[in-house]
Amino acid sequence: MYRFLLSRQWVILTLVALLLIPTMIRLGIWQMHRYDERSARNHLVADALSAKPVPVQELTAPGHTVTTEERYRTVTAQGRFDTDDEVVVRRRTNSDDKVGYHVLTPFVLKDGRVLLVNRGWIPADGVSQTEFPKVPAPPSGELTVKGRLMPDETTEASGIKNLEGLPDRQIMLINSELEAERLGAEVLGGYIAQTAPAPKGDTPEQLGEPGDENAALNYAYAVQWWLFALGVPVGWVILVRREVRDRREQADEESATETAPATPVGM
Repeated sequence: MYRFLLSRQWVILTLVALLLIPTMIRLGIWQMHRYDERSARNHLVADALSAKPVPVQELTAPGHTVTTEERYRTVTAQGRFDTDDEVVVRRRTNSDDKVGYHVLTPFVLKDGRVLLVNRGWIPADGVSQTEFPKVPAPPSGELTVKGRLMPDETTEASGIKNLEGLPDRQIMLINSELEAERLGAEVLGGYIAQTAPAPKGDTPEQLGEPGDENAALNYAYAVQWWLFALGVPVGWVILVRREVRDRREQADEESATETAPATPVGM
């Protein structure tokens, strides 16, 4: 009765089922790894955002690479903005996915070193990409700024190509080493996304806080893949039992036909 399992159709079906089970298990494990990674990142971000603000010099220095634990930490700095060397970062979007620029302004500390400050986003409406856009001025004179510490941007991490031959005072990546060469100054590693003081008229539009990654979705996907892996052998057994039942019914019908008495001629 089970000889049909050796047929070409059933051999292929069984091999596919045997292949699907470990594949789905591995996909579930991969989703759990993603869940762990996202959960860990959410935890780091939450800790960084809730940490007490510290002077920026305590976390970074010229040539320093901002670490994962230092990212998003709130820092303060005392000095003045240098608008003469201000640049804009091309092809950046705001919370509504509108394309514009980020305004990057050097902030000269009291010791003469420079902190890069991303003051926020401005639109590119009606502005040629070859022209320097109109940028709202920051506060003048000595002041204290506050912001979230961010690592240098790289092509490898962001996917953004650092194009050459750009118009004057326009850049593609926020990178302290490149800005140190341009400014001829000691620039602290990384940059800050400014959060205070708030700009007049809400422009530039300050960057929003990093959102939580949906780790729960990866957990749900992992459970889903494992349920699929469990469903494959269950489905295979159901198909086999159905095939056996159909074959038995067919055999019973054929047996009944063969044993039925013949009808006499002329009756």
